[in-house]
Amino acid sequence: MDWLNVQTLIWLFPILFIIHDFEEIIMIEKWLHHNRHKLYERLPPKIADKMVKQFSMTTAQFAVAVLFIFLFVSLSTILANQYFINGVALTFYFFTSVTLVFFIHAFTHIGQSIFFRSITPGAITSAIIIIPYSIILFKSLFNSGIITWHIILISLPFGLLFFPIVFTAHWLGKRVI
Repeated sequence: MDWLNVQTLIWLFPILFIIHDFEEIIMIEKWLHHNRHKLYERLPPKIADKMVKQFSMTTAQFAVAVLFIFLFVSLSTILANQYFINGVALTFYFFTSVTLVFFIHAFTHIGQSIFFRSITPGAITSAIIIIPYSIILFKSLFNSGIITWHIILISLPFGLLFFPIVFTAHWLGKRVI
């Protein structure tokens, strides 16, 4: 599998991100409409209210939010590719942070499906695409010496900065459409 080198795996990131988010875009509005009561049955009322408020958007609004997040995913991929052009490892920290968030995010979909005892938006692609891809990507990055545990530990806290980006993207999605 010579075609599946580290650089190919990096460029696959935005493609796999968008496949995963297409699943969420297609399912979120209908799932929330049909399962809103489950949120209130299984979560404390304040948390359920926040979840419903955060994700109560039309399919088009959610797609706009995904577009804004996709721009960050694409930027991280372009910057990661700079490593191969300029040899600057610093550009890899942003990519590592974003891919770590994506990897961890996949487990939240699986956890939500277990918690709600139903398929939730994003769970299918998390299980069959995102988790396997992330394992292969990180294994390849480690084996090639591009990242180390030190880079992971430095990048992980910066992943928290992705949350305001997601919340802002959701806010923009509701405002734009």
